[in-house]
Amino acid sequence: MAKIIDGRAVAASVRAGLKAECEQFYADNGFRPGLAVIIVGEDPASQVYVRNKEKGCNEVGFYSEVYRLPADTTEETLLALVDKLNKDDKIHGILCQLPLPKHLDETKVILAIDPSKDVDAFHPENVGKIMIGNYSFLPCTPAGVMKLIESTGVDISGKECVVIGRSNIVGKPQAMLLLQKNGTVTICHSRTKDLAEVTRRADILVVAIGKADFITGDMIKEGAVVIDVGMNRKDDGKLTGDVDFASCEPKASFITPVPGGVGPMTITMLLQNTMTSAKNHLK
Repeated sequence: MAKIIDGRAVAASVRAGLKAECEQFYADNGFRPGLAVIIVGEDPASQVYVRNKEKGCNEVGFYSEVYRLPADTTEETLLALVDKLNKDDKIHGILCQLPLPKHLDETKVILAIDPSKDVDAFHPENVGKIMIGNYSFLPCTPAGVMKLIESTGVDISGKECVVIGRSNIVGKPQAMLLLQKNGTVTICHSRTKDLAEVTRRADILVVAIGKADFITGDMIKEGAVVIDVGMNRKDDGKLTGDVDFASCEPKASFITPVPGGVGPMTITMLLQNTMTSAKNHLK
């Protein structure tokens, strides 16, 4: 039977450290790390994420600004706001909540954010730095996954690591981070043949495929560490991950629940990136 990796507890520990670090930073420098969040439109899930980011800033003592723009905001207006925040010394991290309304070019907006304030680590410059292992920021969800694996005490070096999903936000950077810790990494996706044969080799399995309860107990190795990045809502309104927890938990050595696993770590690592950016701006 697996030990449950408590993402809420790990996140709380990291945030407690950040809060103490922020107070010391303020005492030493006379200002606080600052995060600006932009949201365009009324997407309900995005509204929840933005509120949680605002709450997280308050919890650790950061300065924060939230810009709620109407859905019909023009690209020119949005880019002008990004430019203003790039030049604002109070702001060390800029995040534009995705997805944007269809008439706005997400790529153009990401490119407009100063890479040194890109605390999502989506800018190509930061993506390239992750590839070569010389980065300031890590994408928040993969960074959170690494913290959760670290909390188990399992050494990644030499382990068979399988990542299911190849998105730019999770799958690809996740594979890079595992590789940098000397894992032997396989990336699987919708075109992978004999998926179960690959997943059964994994000592560490990270699942970010966006399909509810997709990975079942017969697809995992006895004693595997299973990290479920998925967040899906069933017809009955309940949240579930990409991993069928009931069948995988008896076989795994460690497993994350949904909710309460990877989710709490994502915003926590965003706060960590903002602290890193504030320190970098001092230099």
